[in-house]
Amino acid sequence: MADVREKVRTFALSLPEASEEHPWGEDVAKVRGKIFVFLGSTASRRMTVKLDESHAHALSIDGAEPTGYGLGKSGWVTVPLRAAGVDVALLRDWVEESYRIVAPKGLVAELDAGD
Repeated sequence: MADVREKVRTFALSLPEASEEHPWGEDVAKVRGKIFVFLGSTASRRMTVKLDESHAHALSIDGAEPTGYGLGKSGWVTVPLRAAGVDVALLRDWVEESYRIVAPKGLVAELDAGD
């Protein structure tokens, strides 16, 4: 589990101006002060991302759910790191989608220029 989580964490932190913080004793990735992925504690088996295009797909995964604390109403989804139909590539896609929603347009353009 830690291997999948670490791969997702490493990818998230590779995005333009991404940084890591540890509020509530959990790992989060931020861009310019805004969270784009919650990774939980090092033992976490789930991550939380903000999705638009992939929202319905993410919720169709066994064990996925709208995020609590009212975040689910804003498009945040908590998904298992390991479930049928989930692999590292899909998790990275969801992290990138969340980043694109949260990041300033200039940083998204920088990301696109690097593709």
